[in-house]
Amino acid sequence: MNKIIFEHASFTYPNGFVANDDLNLVIEQGERVAIVGQNGAGKTTAVKMMNGLHKPSSGNVFVCDKNTKEYTTAQIAKQAKVRGSNEKFAVVFAAMGITFEESNFFVESFKETGAIDRTVLFVNLANDPAIERISTPRMALTAAEYLAFEKDMHVLVIMTDITNYADALREVSAARKEVPGRRGYPGYMYTDLATLYERAGRQNGKKGSITLIPILTMPEDDKTHPIPDLTGYITEGQIILSRDLYRKGIKPPIDVLPSLSRLKDKGIGEGKTRADHANTMNQLFAAYARGKDAKELMTILGEAALTDIDLVYAKFADAFEKEYVSQGYDIDRPIEETLEIGWKLLSMLPRSELKRIDDKFLDEYYGKQ
Repeated sequence: MNKIIFEHASFTYPNGFVANDDLNLVIEQGERVAIVGQNGAGKTTAVKMMNGLHKPSSGNVFVCDKNTKEYTTAQIAKQAKVRGSNEKFAVVFAAMGITFEESNFFVESFKETGAIDRTVLFVNLANDPAIERISTPRMALTAAEYLAFEKDMHVLVIMTDITNYADALREVSAARKEVPGRRGYPGYMYTDLATLYERAGRQNGKKGSITLIPILTMPEDDKTHPIPDLTGYITEGQIILSRDLYRKGIKPPIDVLPSLSRLKDKGIGEGKTRADHANTMNQLFAAYARGKDAKELMTILGEAALTDIDLVYAKFADAFEKEYVSQGYDIDRPIEETLEIGWKLLSMLPRSELKRIDDKFLDEYYGKQ
């Protein structure tokens, strides 16, 4: 059900201050509710409980039947693992420019799931000096290199938010009266970001590895902004989130068409995921792109203007978002299940349309889900 439900929800801050006490409220879909109160009444805390930034000290908060205690931005660290392996694994988490509440949220999230036992945290708060924000990712990567290349562990490094890091870099550069580059950022920002991102990878003769996921917010959703633009040049792939998909309730709202991985071919296929992975992925994305084009045409000219096959592609695009992309924030879905869902969706299309898939895979999987 598309509603927000507070069930005896209470929240107490670490200092003992009770912000919300036994809150009971139901907000129906489409209903507009104003939360009014004096400073310190708990308005912001209540909203943060809705979006998962705060977890109720007692009681529950449900958004569209999802308990906000369970879907968190720390889920990547919770579910990270080395596929098909029992090798040693660790997470290094570097947070830059976040609030105390956000920091406490991450720590408690890791504690609840047990991920804290294999996680190294480096936290720079919003009120900490900018120069410390610049040092935080370097300290985190140094710890990751020690775990990977001295202790032979596979290490996942998560950095959030690179935008805060770049803003600190601009602040320090301005204080030093350096010549600014694009939008006031220093001209050496490309090199500076590269010195972080390029520390991921392997070393010859070492068993361990470092995988880096830097997270950034695009100012004004502008892909050409220096921070996402330079990050895209340096890194080997990007996962881009979509506000439109978020508004549709797709979780996580990943926009698969502009998202990319330059190294995916080395990590998929027989012996790694499944032999049909590459073919299936290429066909799914091609069909989704055509389906989105058909939906745009439908918006302009109406459904009657589409051919029968275009109507099928439009339905495919909707199903792809709801079933393939969306999996919720609390589901650790294996790749095999994702591939089966992909074949189920491809079965919506005539076999003659599946030109990117080898016949041997069509004979094995098409129409059998």
